[in-house]
Amino acid sequence: MLRALSDDLLSVLLPGRCPGCGQRAEPVCAECAASMRAAPRGRAVPGVTWSAAAFAYEGVARELVARVKYRNERVAVRWLGARLARCCADAPVSFDAVTWIPASARRRVARGVDHGALIASAVAAELGCRPERLLARDGGPPQTGLAAEARRGGPALRGVGRVAGRTVLVVDDVVTTGATLAAAARVLRGGGARDVLAATVARTPRPADRSPAAAYTPPHGLDRGAH
Repeated sequence: MLRALSDDLLSVLLPGRCPGCGQRAEPVCAECAASMRAAPRGRAVPGVTWSAAAFAYEGVARELVARVKYRNERVAVRWLGARLARCCADAPVSFDAVTWIPASARRRVARGVDHGALIASAVAAELGCRPERLLARDGGPPQTGLAAEARRGGPALRGVGRVAGRTVLVVDDVVTTGATLAAAARVLRGGGARDVLAATVARTPRPADRSPAAAYTPPHGLDRGAH
């Protein structure tokens, strides 16, 4: 709570710059926000009955995710979480729990925070509930940066909470192959979950769906975090 309040105060006193145009804005200006493409249609994910994503993973949306994932920018977390929560209003069934895909131990140590938990907390706050830790992650490298073949099995996950008879909404930052969400669904359904839904901030477009105007070039002087 204190961290969120301090972030809000800093955003007023020292507003950041929009990743799209470089103007003072926290976390993105209205014009660049309006330019962010809706998520393209995604492939069905085994074990996941319904899924939604807020944006296409490109341009400004990609940079906002990087700011959350690599720089722990809480204002961007809340902004993205609010928009993802709106997508969840279209879910065909109600859910009993909101959880997240846990970050790898290596990333938690390096960043000092689990960004998935932050996003899930922001989404849950918008939906009027609390997130629950229902998944844990065993050893292994982060999925980010792995070749497609290495990603297909998804991360090594296990259940750590009560899911029997419940419908669970799994929140994550980006879906590309769907392997991570499929791994989560296997664990949750194996624990007796009635149903599994998924919501991600962004979805990676297939080559045919990519926008030729979506390439992101940081304004002069801005630092773009690697993703």
